[in-house]
Amino acid sequence: MSLIAGSYERFLWGFKLKSQKHPQSFSLNPLFSFPAHLSPIKCAAVSGSAAVTGGSDDTIKIYDLSTSSEIGSLHYSSSITSLCFFTPPSSALALPRNLIAAADDGAVIIYDADPFVHLKTVKSVHKKGVNDLSVHPSGTLALSVGRDECLAMVNLLRGRRSFCCRLGKEASIVRFSGSGEKFFMVLDDKINIHESEDAKIVAELDIKKRVLCAAPGADGILFTGGEDRNITAWDTNSGKVAYSIEDAHSARVKGIVVLSHSGGPAPEDEPYLVASASSDGVIRVWDVRMAYRGRPDPLAEAKTKSRLTCLAGSSFRTKRSQIGNTTLGNNQEMLDRES
Repeated sequence: MSLIAGSYERFLWGFKLKSQKHPQSFSLNPLFSFPAHLSPIKCAAVSGSAAVTGGSDDTIKIYDLSTSSEIGSLHYSSSITSLCFFTPPSSALALPRNLIAAADDGAVIIYDADPFVHLKTVKSVHKKGVNDLSVHPSGTLALSVGRDECLAMVNLLRGRRSFCCRLGKEASIVRFSGSGEKFFMVLDDKINIHESEDAKIVAELDIKKRVLCAAPGADGILFTGGEDRNITAWDTNSGKVAYSIEDAHSARVKGIVVLSHSGGPAPEDEPYLVASASSDGVIRVWDVRMAYRGRPDPLAEAKTKSRLTCLAGSSFRTKRSQIGNTTLGNNQEMLDRES
C-alpha cells in the first residue's frame, strides 16, 4: 500500500505502508521526498503503481511508485486543480486506462494513461476555475464543480460537456460513491447527497465546520475531514454520523484516503484502513473499526514538517513491471475515441 502527499513548499512525499510482525502493527516507510513542482502542489492521484501530481506551475508530473521515480510530465496552459484516474473494475492490478485533469481556466483534459498521451481538451466546461472533479466508475462520464457556482457533466466518450446547472453556491468537492449510484457535493459546511440517475437530492448533511476533504468507503459510508480536525464517517443511507475520530489531528485535515479494498466484506479480524493528512505535516493511518470503542490510536504516523495540501494512495500491492514500459507521447490533439 502506497501513499503520496503534496505540500505548499512544492515537496512531494512518498510512503509505503507495511505491516509488522506483531498483529495490528504497521509502519509508514519513507520512499522519497523532493521538490516535484515549481510552485505549490494542488492535487494528486494514485492508481496501482501509477501516480500523478498537479500544481500551480501548469504541469502534471507522472511517477512510477514501484521504482520511486518520476517518469515524465504533461504540460498545460493553466494551473491544474484536480486529477482523477479511471481504472476499469476488471483490472486486477489497478492499471489505469485514463487520466482526467481539471484546470483553473475551466477546462477538463482527457489523457490516455498507457502511454500518457493527450486525447482531448474540453474547453469552457466552467466559466471560472474548476474546483474538483470525479469520474463515474463506468468511466463514461465525469462530474465537476467550479468557482462559477455550477455543476457540470462531461461525456468522456464524446469529449464534450453534456450538462450544466447553476447551484447558487460554490461547491468545493464532488465525489461519486463506490457503486456510482450516488454522488456527493460539499458546499462549505454542508454535504448534499444526490441520486446519480436524476441528480435528485436524497439527503443533506449539516456539518458545523468547513469540509476540506472527502472519500467514499464501503457500505455507503462517506469519510470527511476539515477544519474541525476530526475524521467523520457518515452513513449516507440514513444521513447520520456512523462514527468519528475526534481530534484526529491537531490542525485542519487536508486529505483522506481509504486504503482497505471496498469490493466486498472484509474478514472481521482484518483492519479497515483509512489514512489522513493535516496541514501541520502529519500523516496518520487508522483502523476505523476501533472508533466504535472511543478515540483509537493511529496504527502508523509520519511527520513531514510541511504544510500538506493533498493526499492520495493505493491499496494494491504493485509489481515493479506494471508501468515500467510506459513512454510519454507528445501532447498533440487526437480524434475523439471511445475508451
